[in-house]
Amino acid sequence: MARKIEVVDYRPEWAAIFKEEAKKIKKILGKNCVGIYHIGSTSVKGMAAKPIIDIMPVVKDLSLVDAHNKEFEALGYECRGEFGIPGRRFYAKGGDNRTHHIHIFEQSNQTDIQRHIAVRDYLNSHPDTAAEYAALKKKLAAEFPFDNDGYRDGKEEYMKSLEKKALHWQAKQNRLSMGIALGMCFGAAFGASFGTMYGNTGIGMCFGISIGMMFGIAFGSADKTDNSRQE
Repeated sequence: MARKIEVVDYRPEWAAIFKEEAKKIKKILGKNCVGIYHIGSTSVKGMAAKPIIDIMPVVKDLSLVDAHNKEFEALGYECRGEFGIPGRRFYAKGGDNRTHHIHIFEQSNQTDIQRHIAVRDYLNSHPDTAAEYAALKKKLAAEFPFDNDGYRDGKEEYMKSLEKKALHWQAKQNRLSMGIALGMCFGAAFGASFGTMYGNTGIGMCFGISIGMMFGIAFGSADKTDNSRQE
C-alpha cells in the first residue's frame, strides 16, 4: 500500500528533533561536513507540514559520502543516491512511516544549497505566504492522500514561483547587509577625519557612521532587477 500523505499543524519539537539527528549525521560525515541545515516546511515556525524532518548537510567532497552508506543504514536510513537531483545524495528514514529526509550537497553546489535556504528564510519572514502554502498543501493532501506524484505535481508551479521570489528576496537582503557594512566603514573613516578637524572625534564618528548607514541602507535597498514587484 502506498504511503499516506499527511499534513499536520506545526509541532515545536521539530526543531529539537532536527538538532538531535544533525549530531548523529555530523558524527558520520566527520571533517568532510562543513554545515548542517534544517530545511523544508518543518523548519518554518508555525507552518503546517508533513511531519518529516528535512536535513541538508553540506560537505567538502560529495564523492566521499557513499563510503558512509552502511553507517546511515545503521541509523535506519535507505540510501537512494541522487534520487532525481544531480549532485545530491538522498537518504530516507522511517519506511511507510517516514520521519526524516537527508539531502547532502557539496559546498561548491551553491545553486541547490541557496535555493533551499532562501525558501526557508523567506517563509519564516513572510507568515502570510507560509499560511498560503500550508493551505495549498493541506488541500492537496486531502485530494491525493495516497498519490505522491499528484501531490507533488499539484504544488510544482507554486513552488517554482515561491523559489523565484525567495531567491530575489535573499539577494536583496544580502545587498542590504553589504550596503550597511560598507556604509558604516566609510562613515567611520569620514567621521574620524571630521572629528579630528573639529577636535571631537566621538561626535565626528557618530555623525559619520549615521550618515554612512543612511547611504548604505539606500544602496542596499535599491532593486537591481526587473522583478522588484514580485513580492
